[in-house]
Amino acid sequence: MAEFGGWEMPISYANGTISEHQACRDRAAAFDVSHLGTLRVSGSGAFDALQTAFTNDLRRIAPGRAQYTHLLDPMDGSVLDDIIVWWHPEVEGNEPTFDVMPNASNTGRVVEALTGGADALTGGAEAGPDSVRLKDITSSRAVVAVQGPLARALVSGPYPELAAVPRFGVVEVDLGGFTAVAAGTGYTGEDGFEVAVPAGHAATVWDALTAAGVEPAGLGARDTLRLEAGLPLHGHELGPGITPWQANLGWVVRLEKGEFRGKQALLDERDRGVARKLLGLRLDGRQPAREGSVVRNGNGDVVGVVTSGNFSPTLGYAIAFALINTATVEVGDRVGCDVRGRTLTASVVKPPFLPKK
Repeated sequence: MAEFGGWEMPISYANGTISEHQACRDRAAAFDVSHLGTLRVSGSGAFDALQTAFTNDLRRIAPGRAQYTHLLDPMDGSVLDDIIVWWHPEVEGNEPTFDVMPNASNTGRVVEALTGGADALTGGAEAGPDSVRLKDITSSRAVVAVQGPLARALVSGPYPELAAVPRFGVVEVDLGGFTAVAAGTGYTGEDGFEVAVPAGHAATVWDALTAAGVEPAGLGARDTLRLEAGLPLHGHELGPGITPWQANLGWVVRLEKGEFRGKQALLDERDRGVARKLLGLRLDGRQPAREGSVVRNGNGDVVGVVTSGNFSPTLGYAIAFALINTATVEVGDRVGCDVRGRTLTASVVKPPFLPKK
């Protein structure tokens, strides 16, 4: 166990990180991701509030769907947080309802962006001129991610409704006397889903999943899995000074939708030219280049910095993300990484490190 964003989180279980990683790639694994925040946003102004706060365009989806999006710093366009929005299915007579899921410590930033400066969550009271209601329900639910090629097959026994949730779909299901919300989302590169259940029922759901053959997995495996899949981690590939353009996530930005927080800063950077891009490094051995390692070209000039690095259990060698000056280095070039006085050699590659499934 370790502290993570104010939560006590499992790094690994009894079988260890490598076993958990391979379980997710070959079969199915369950991750406790309750540290993700859940901010329930509803009201007649909810849709417009999300549209002007975040980069993606909700008009590209519909009720019963999920969308990946960014919250930007309005001054420089850097990514303050990357977020999944769950748009609840429409129920006649009910107002539009969204579950906005920021990273653990960023809920306050999202509240500020949605309300224009609310000091605290309103707990369901009116907030702002457009009747936007916000309620932090993080402590009232647990979130479990089930990922892997056999995830749906194994879960179809105890919970067939969960196994049927479509990719990036959002459903409300009855799990034997209580209601849960599930989405066909994840963070491993594998098929699967995430389910938010009332906190008091979390152990029941977890036990049912593991009894069905889903292996528990911790943050260690979650990190190696997402790195292989080429998925960014907030605080590493996303954060202060790193814009969506730099992170190769321009598809999350919909300039045509109208005004949104940070749009002008992104336009300015696009017009200037993006000086660096997030690229992959395939190292020549098993030793990883860790965050902060300097990257040099063949002439010894500093051309970038490593944002994340680890050993890839699937590939058998070390891999890394690095922010690279693309004016001097391109995919296919050879570079060196400074690691504790040693130079680790690597090839520059385009993520993901594993083929997309």
